[in-house]
Amino acid sequence: MAKHRLWQDEYWLLLMQLYLKRPEGVKPMYSKPMVALALELHIPPQYLYEQMFKLRQLDTPRMERLWERYGHNPQRLAKGVRMLRKMKGFSNADAFYEGVDTIESWELDFKPVTEGSTMLPVMLIIILDLYFRLTPNTMVADTPEIIELARLLKLKPKEVVEVMDVYQLCDPYLNRSAIILSPLLGPCQQIWQRFGNDNPEKLAGLAAQLKDYFSS
Repeated sequence: MAKHRLWQDEYWLLLMQLYLKRPEGVKPMYSKPMVALALELHIPPQYLYEQMFKLRQLDTPRMERLWERYGHNPQRLAKGVRMLRKMKGFSNADAFYEGVDTIESWELDFKPVTEGSTMLPVMLIIILDLYFRLTPNTMVADTPEIIELARLLKLKPKEVVEVMDVYQLCDPYLNRSAIILSPLLGPCQQIWQRFGNDNPEKLAGLAAQLKDYFSS
């Protein structure tokens, strides 16, 4: 993977601190701490995930020195991370990134679909994956798969069903023409355009990874 334009070598400290958190090791790509760091740095989780693999390989002099200095000294590592965040302006991110092109793309998937909403686009992606596994007559609140997914996403089953109702309007195979007044219509249409006609296995793989965000 090519070097991300916002990546700086000092960020190895941030990755190392996350790597060393229990359970020690490479964290899932979409675990909540990994996504939080990605949002903080404006660098996609996929890139940080690849970098974390490099971190553990110890195959360059830079990595060896990094581990020798910080790997067994959590106090020194914590101090280095604090200094980095202070120097780089992480406490004032708007000022730090002023004038820097930080076009949001993947970041929007982890932000509410509308102001004041608790629904995130990543939730809509996961629900769409389940949508393709059910039939319309099983898209009801007492279906076990819907209950299980609602529990994972910290939603009520009826909220998952409401999303599936909107997806039925987006589904060209159902040819539904009913009018629905829902703030989720626009966001669901956007998710459908991204994934609805793509390879369902690709969607299933992404949804499985995104579930780590809600289980971590």
